[in-house]
Amino acid sequence: MKLGLHYWNFAKPTAEPTAIAPTLRETALIAEQSGVAAFTVMDHYFQMDAQAPADEPMLEGYTALGYVAALTDRMTLGLLVTGVMYRHPGLLAKIVTTLDVLSGGRARLGIGASWYEREQRGLGVPVVPVAERFERLEETLQICLQMWSGTVGEYNGTHYQLAETLNSPASISRPHPMIMVGGGGEKKTLRLVAKYGDACNIFATSLEDVANKLNVLREHCKTEGRDYDTIVKTAVVARPVLADVDGWLAYVEALAGLGITEVQTMPDRNPVEYATELAEKVLPRLGAI
Repeated sequence: MKLGLHYWNFAKPTAEPTAIAPTLRETALIAEQSGVAAFTVMDHYFQMDAQAPADEPMLEGYTALGYVAALTDRMTLGLLVTGVMYRHPGLLAKIVTTLDVLSGGRARLGIGASWYEREQRGLGVPVVPVAERFERLEETLQICLQMWSGTVGEYNGTHYQLAETLNSPASISRPHPMIMVGGGGEKKTLRLVAKYGDACNIFATSLEDVANKLNVLREHCKTEGRDYDTIVKTAVVARPVLADVDGWLAYVEALAGLGITEVQTMPDRNPVEYATELAEKVLPRLGAI
């Protein structure tokens, strides 16, 4: 089982702007040295107001990952997950390619339909119906794959038209950065995983729910003619790991039995302290799962 560290809060241990970079740096270095496989940040511009005040510090995700890339050598880097409405698809493919080149082939494209209307309206991002967001998500996946294929041609979709899908330099990752479609929507999201994704990312709310989502994904793979076993299964485990390490590891072992091979955990305290405790109490035992 691989472990991903999802760095979602830039306000701990303090919201002072001068403390953000040193805290991010130290956390990333501890994570890298201890064997964390993937490092992710959110694609938000306001803090999620269901979790904390919206005006808490929040950094732009790909810029933050560029900083982390310069500090590290091994961890995979990505957003959990890119909101489809926040960047034009052609520019998104270029942004992820840039991260991949500068990190030595460690970028992944985590992407989803986006949802946080407060920040979209606040910053002037178009708010469109859910059905259209999923249409745009599918076109974005098609555009990214076309740009990463080396094909320099047109793309003519319903929502996006590109005259020249030139992308130079090419990504270091082959055949392209991993595409991880985030979300557990059974009709649309998991179908897009089966059709375009290299990985899925679902919330591990319960073992029963995870098993159901993976069964739905398996059926979509049959429909799309896709080998289910080629898709990497990842999950966000929200339950606090440090509050009950034994219980958390037992839960993760059960997830592994369902086919999950990477879990993401989220700091619930000073992220430096959190990463240090993961290194001491969790990662040495996780390798046995």
